[in-house]
Formats: sequence, C-alpha cells, structure tokens
Amino acid sequence: MQSTIKKKTADYAVTVLLAAVMAFNYILFIVPNSFAPAGLNGIATMIQYKLGFSIGWMSLIINVPLCVFAFFLVGRDYAVKTLVFCVVYSVIYLLLQQADLERFQYNAGGVDTIFPCLIAGVINGILYGICFRINSSSGGTDVVAKFVSHKKPQLNFFWVTLAINAAVAAASFFVYAENVDGEIVYDYRPVVLCMLYCFTTSLIGNLMLKGSKTAYKFVVVTLYAEDIEREIVTKLHRSATRLTGAGAYSNTEKEVLLCVVGKHQVIDFQNILKKYPDTFSFMETVNQTIGNFKSKA
Repeated sequence: MQSTIKKKTADYAVTVLLAAVMAFNYILFIVPNSFAPAGLNGIATMIQYKLGFSIGWMSLIINVPLCVFAFFLVGRDYAVKTLVFCVVYSVIYLLLQQADLERFQYNAGGVDTIFPCLIAGVINGILYGICFRINSSSGGTDVVAKFVSHKKPQLNFFWVTLAINAAVAAASFFVYAENVDGEIVYDYRPVVLCMLYCFTTSLIGNLMLKGSKTAYKFVVVTLYAEDIEREIVTKLHRSATRLTGAGAYSNTEKEVLLCVVGKHQVIDFQNILKKYPDTFSFMETVNQTIGNFKSKA
C-alpha cells in the first residue's frame, strides 16, 4: 500500500515537471520561430500566431473536455494525470508569456530555423516517451489515440495522427504567410519545420518507449541442450528455458532452448553454439526485458 502511494506521488511529481518543461519548450523554441508543432497543440499555436489568443487558454479549452471524456471512457488514472499535465502546462505557459524571456529565446530570425525545431522535437519526444511510461499524456491527439486503441485495438491510429499532422502542416503554409508591401508571400518553411518536428518527436518518443533494456533472444534447436545450458550458466552467467519439440521434416525429437542475453554477449553465445553439430539457432532483437530470476545459490 505504501509503495503504491509513493509510486503515484512520484508519477504526479514527474507529470508536473514534464508539463513545466513543455511550457518552456514552447516559449523558448517553438513560438519565436513561427512554425506549428504536431497535433492539436499545433492548431493552438497557429491560432495564437494569427489571432493572439494564448496557447495556454486554448490548451485548456481543448484538453479539459477531452480529459473528462477520457475519465469515463478510457481510464481514471490516465485521465487525471493528463488533466494535471494540461492544467500545469497551461498555467505555466500563461505565466511565462508575462515574463521577459526574450533574451533566453532561441529566435533564429528565419535563418537556420531547423536548429530550434530539432531542439523542440527532441525535448517533446522525451516528454512524450516518459508520459506514456507513467500512463499519462500531454493531451490533444494523445487522448484520442488512447481512446481508439482502448476501444478498437485492431485499428492503427498512425493514419489518424498522420492525417491530423498533415492538416496542421498544410494549414501552416497559409497561416504563416507574410504580407510584404501589400502582397501575400507564401513560404514552405513552416510546412517543412512542422514535418521535421513531427518526425523528430515520433522518433525520440519511440526510442524512449523501447527503453534502455534492449537485449537479444536466441532460439536454439539442438540435441545438446544440457551441455549448452551448462556453458550458458557458467560462462555467460545467464539461464535458459528448455522446451521439447519435433522436426516437421525428420520427425526427430529435439530440445529447444530460449535464452536472452545482452548485446555484449552475442558473440560469446555464438561461439558456444559453434561447438555443437546438428544445432540450429536464430536471433531476435528484444526491445525491453521485464523482471528477473533470482539465483537459488
């Protein structure tokens, strides 16, 4: 019970911190460089640019109803954490708007704008990855995605997200057009920056979700399972799971070993297998390992 309370407290503390970082990210890198980021926040950014209506207020208008919707149709824990994120983000953003942060902002002035775009994309990608790990989100399309995956797991929300981001990128072509001497001048730069931001955010977010516990799984079909097991334990300090199977062609009964090793042990594992004839194996990448077995020794 106490550990559960500590975990929840830690999750909410992390949520508040992430929301604050996202507010700074928008103020320092996104807004000064006239491009729209991904999703519904991108729409809010364009509305602020065109009409002066703050992203902070727009975020609340969009996300509070979405969080109420998620509370009843997705999950209470997820909805409450997302609501906390959105409220904290909006409040801090509104406060930062009143502060004099011009000297801290990365305003590229239309030259090498790719750099603040990449910085913003990397930061938000990290934020998204951490949010998903603690069952939270930054609101907007993330809530819609969660609902779709919750109700229709077989559907690929990638296409819906892609459509929303494509619409934001297309709209930015017109929103960020400039009036030069009475003539409207269109620029593809905001479109490219939006696409680059989306790509960077997705790339970093996916890497965060995969985690740092990347490993390699070996499936070994052999007649020497006991000998190989012994070497795995003594030389690699790993264990394995032994199964029994029969070949479809020869109908000969063989044993199958399943073993997960770190990347620095791949060559050592292959060297062990080379000693044994009539042994077949293949290797797969494991994005993350969960749990551990304790030695009886």
